[in-house]
Amino acid sequence: MDSPRERSFDELAALTAKLCDAPIAVVNLVGDGRQFFKAEVGLGVRETPLESSFCVKALLEDDLLVVPDLTKDRRFDCNPLVTGDPHIRAYAGALLKTADGLAIGTLCVLDHRAREFTELQQETLLVLARQVMAQLDLRRTVADRDRRYDELQVSREQLTHSDARYRTLFDSIESGFCIVEVDLGDAAAPIDYRVIEANPAFYRQTGFVEAVRGRWLRDAVPDLEEHFYEIYGRVARTGEPVRFEEGSAALGRWFDVYAFRVGDAVDQRVAILFNDISARRAAEDALRDLNETLEDQIDKRTAERDRMWDTSPDLMLIIDFNGVFRRVNPAWTTVLGYKHDELVGRHVNEFVLPDDHQDTVDAYQAAKAGEQPHIQNRYRHKDGSFRWIAWVAAPAGDLTYATGRDITAEKAREAELAHTQDQLRQAQKMEAVGQLTGGLAHDFNNLLTGMMGNLELLQMRVARGRLDDLDRFVLAAQGAGRRAASLTQRLLAFSRRQTLDPKPTEVNRLIAGMEDLLRRTVGPAIDIEVVGAGGLWPACIDAGQLENALLNLSINARDAMPDGGRLTIETANKWLDDRSGRERDLPPGQYLSICVTDTGTGMSAETIERAFEPFFTTKPLGEGTGLGLSMIYGFARQSEGQVRIYSELGIGTTICIYLPRHHGDAGLPEQEAAIATATTVGRGTVLVVDDEATIRHLIDEVLGEAGYTVIGAADGAAGLKMLQAGTQIELLITDVGLPNGMNGRQVADAARSLRPGLKVLFITGYAENAAVGNGHLEPGMELLTKPFTLEALTAKVAGMMKDAARSS
Repeated sequence: MDSPRERSFDELAALTAKLCDAPIAVVNLVGDGRQFFKAEVGLGVRETPLESSFCVKALLEDDLLVVPDLTKDRRFDCNPLVTGDPHIRAYAGALLKTADGLAIGTLCVLDHRAREFTELQQETLLVLARQVMAQLDLRRTVADRDRRYDELQVSREQLTHSDARYRTLFDSIESGFCIVEVDLGDAAAPIDYRVIEANPAFYRQTGFVEAVRGRWLRDAVPDLEEHFYEIYGRVARTGEPVRFEEGSAALGRWFDVYAFRVGDAVDQRVAILFNDISARRAAEDALRDLNETLEDQIDKRTAERDRMWDTSPDLMLIIDFNGVFRRVNPAWTTVLGYKHDELVGRHVNEFVLPDDHQDTVDAYQAAKAGEQPHIQNRYRHKDGSFRWIAWVAAPAGDLTYATGRDITAEKAREAELAHTQDQLRQAQKMEAVGQLTGGLAHDFNNLLTGMMGNLELLQMRVARGRLDDLDRFVLAAQGAGRRAASLTQRLLAFSRRQTLDPKPTEVNRLIAGMEDLLRRTVGPAIDIEVVGAGGLWPACIDAGQLENALLNLSINARDAMPDGGRLTIETANKWLDDRSGRERDLPPGQYLSICVTDTGTGMSAETIERAFEPFFTTKPLGEGTGLGLSMIYGFARQSEGQVRIYSELGIGTTICIYLPRHHGDAGLPEQEAAIATATTVGRGTVLVVDDEATIRHLIDEVLGEAGYTVIGAADGAAGLKMLQAGTQIELLITDVGLPNGMNGRQVADAARSLRPGLKVLFITGYAENAAVGNGHLEPGMELLTKPFTLEALTAKVAGMMKDAARSS
């Protein structure tokens, strides 16, 4: 079955088709539930399903099956080879039989037309079937011959391997082995023997040299003891094997020997297998000597153990698995003040401080389970103080043996060290606060000087009546104020206390809107490439803070490339698994990354380590505040993301911001929303709650000019009275930090309990993020950070009023 085509069978099939005048002839073999065509003419396949086989029916005949018209034979009229392609109509098949009469297939011919087969054709089919069978028998005979030849070769190889294994075993076993030829002698000559074959261990264990082989032992080793000759002579004569232990003074050794006759009795050959047991015999002699003095040694060891028990400065005890003392050493009196009788028979926890009871029970229960527990617990001294004891215990039988060391002094030193470390950390904190305060004072003094100087110049010009070019001083003072506001935002972001105003944001669109600004910032010597990922997920972030972060990173990159270079801003979607999340200190999930890469000077490992520290900068004095990266880090962490730095000196730096994916659509950027609402004429009533009168009047003035009705309140209680009075109010503007016991968030919650869905705008000058929900706002609440521009206030109010009108 499944053998390749062979020319002899193909020729027999072709001859059959020709002599029977048939288009199809097949040598078909049947077995294992299938049929296989050893040769075929006119069919084109080498196997068809057994279910549609004509030959299966032929196997039921004695020698030949002839069907002139298959469509008229009930056995075949529904056969798919008859009713469909190739439309077989006539069949004649002669059985292929083995010598014992077993049918294994057919030689058959098939025709597409109904027809008779002549007697000559039928006889020809039977003769050619016998030829096919003869070819099969010949191949089986050849195959049997080849198989027997292969088996013979395998047997030879196995014999060779067996000899090699025997020789390897013979040479490598540790036991000595030899075959000796024995001369039984006579009345005139004593028994003698000589070694005719021996392994290497024989020479090692006897001490003989190889030259002894073939020599008679009485000549080669004259001092060898007589009993060896007698024993081997008896084995050679009787054929009875013997096992014995015997020593040899001539060889200085003891042997464990097994001797037996090999070969024919007339050969008088004995095989000897032995081991040198000199070491064992010496050990037995030593053990015998030891047993004779064992009682003295036991007494000596017992005295040594008792001395150790009595004199050890460490606590020793024997305790049962219920925690009851069975025996204690004298050190208990020295360390804890208790005598032997005050301890034995009492439970251990009677002497252990209550807070350590459970640990103590767990320890002796662990010993009961076969473990060797280590424990530290506190024991009450007889004078009322306590001692720390470190225990090591091991079970034996139904008792536990334990040794304890007084570590009270070590614990005191550890506590003193921890206190010293706390003091050091406090000093380091104060140093950091001092550094932060100094940096703030330096930067704010510079900014205040700019504001105050320009305002004084403005006052002098107005007093002298010089009203031309006043805008220059106003713009300069406003610029200093904006820089001061930016500095406070950076500080709040660094501390992660900044109150963010997160909104769904399309980051690619935000970066595209900044590209011109970034190009002007870094200058013409630096090429900027923005690579935005297609299908980038949105992020729920404070867009203004991300813009500040990208601007800071671009400025840092510019400063790192004084001779020009390339700046690449790239975005991507990231799936972080457990391992990737741990590497970035983030929980696993979906994130988008914004990576800024430069080809600048790079950072050392030490610089990367300190890069996020406030006021740390590698720039010359006066060229950097050291708050840029710390602000970015604070923004990312507060947005539930992370920042990572990858840098190599002389190659460049990549700083990646990872932000969580927002599941939803991104809205319009805030700038576009502001433009859309800034020109809207205001309608509606706004309640302003702020304890600072100038702020209330400023908001009143600005919103009044924009067309809104403004009601002011100096604290939360006054504001709530306005709401309780039923006044129509569409928007509540409240400062977060308010006096008289109610902060802005509490006012907003109380207002919403009176007016569900009321729009709320928080205004704040510092980081009371806890008051507004840990930096994240509820729907319908927004934030405006002081200082703010009047345009920003108007746009924010217009947008919220528009939302209020839409929702109503």
